[in-house]
Amino acid sequence: MKTPALSMLDLVAVREGGTVAEALQIALRTAQHAERLGFTRYWVAEHHNMPGIASSATAVVVGHLAGGTERIRVGSGGIMLPNHPPLVVAEQFGTLAELYPGRIDLGLGRAPGTDPLTLRALRRDRPETADDFPREVAELQALLAPAQAGQRLVAMPGAGTQVPIWLLGSSLFSAQLAAEKGLPYAFASHFAPRMLLQAVALYRRLFRPSATLAQPYVVIGVPLIAAPTDEEAEFLASSTYQRVLGILTGRRGRLPPPVAGFMDGIGPQEQAGIADFLAAAVVGGPASVRAGLAHLTHLTQADELMLVSDVFDPALRLRSLDIAAEAVAQGLPAPTPHSAAPDPALA
Repeated sequence: MKTPALSMLDLVAVREGGTVAEALQIALRTAQHAERLGFTRYWVAEHHNMPGIASSATAVVVGHLAGGTERIRVGSGGIMLPNHPPLVVAEQFGTLAELYPGRIDLGLGRAPGTDPLTLRALRRDRPETADDFPREVAELQALLAPAQAGQRLVAMPGAGTQVPIWLLGSSLFSAQLAAEKGLPYAFASHFAPRMLLQAVALYRRLFRPSATLAQPYVVIGVPLIAAPTDEEAEFLASSTYQRVLGILTGRRGRLPPPVAGFMDGIGPQEQAGIADFLAAAVVGGPASVRAGLAHLTHLTQADELMLVSDVFDPALRLRSLDIAAEAVAQGLPAPTPHSAAPDPALA
């Protein structure tokens, strides 16, 4: 079985009792640690008007992380393109590419990533919607390409930087668009795993080689909570469970500390909602982590696993990444007959 690359997606969570400044510094220390572990890339996501997430100024955070690291690729997972004129995105990421050549990625999503009130504040009177996404991706590609003779609109900086563009999605739309354009594709299975297998299969089946990419390249999001024992990992994961329940019930907040027996204290409907949200999660000790990552790799044949690790204690979060890196370094085991069966929750 292939050995996938490891990467990290950071929501730059603000912890209960913590500050935004602390969250940004924790993100930097985590990126530095991921770099030491040999991770391929470190991405941050665009969200707005959410009290527990500090990555709304995504390009600024990307620059903060790239400036504090040396080799790891840093990028957006993603920029929500309907929120921004493509020229602004090209200038921002073109500037980053000039500052940190060969290290910047531009992941793009077509959802607004926020609530309707904030969406209106971001767009003002712009008429663009998510349905304009293919046109705006093409416009952004042209702005990042070398300027042509007579081209009147030139991104400066930006033109000629050819910042790698990735398409992100949680449905079949972006999978098909990424395939048609010959772009790398990242599926948001860390929060919307239901169509993972369908989207990846569609992307590979329709993929057209391009000047950017000769063959399909798939990244999948993997919620990860690792600890020395399954029991401790389950305890630490209760921070994630609480966060997910807050999302499902419309009561978003800061990342809470773990609570012993949290899942036992909520109803079956809430438990089912959390389990569905986290169907691609890997939670456990070293053996469980190794088996879980192997299972996901076998199901998806992903080229890269992008970990999302919402551990309240920053030091234990780094330990979680250590365990995952060691699991992959050991070589992921071949699937057992039981684990080889498709997972209905991911289909």
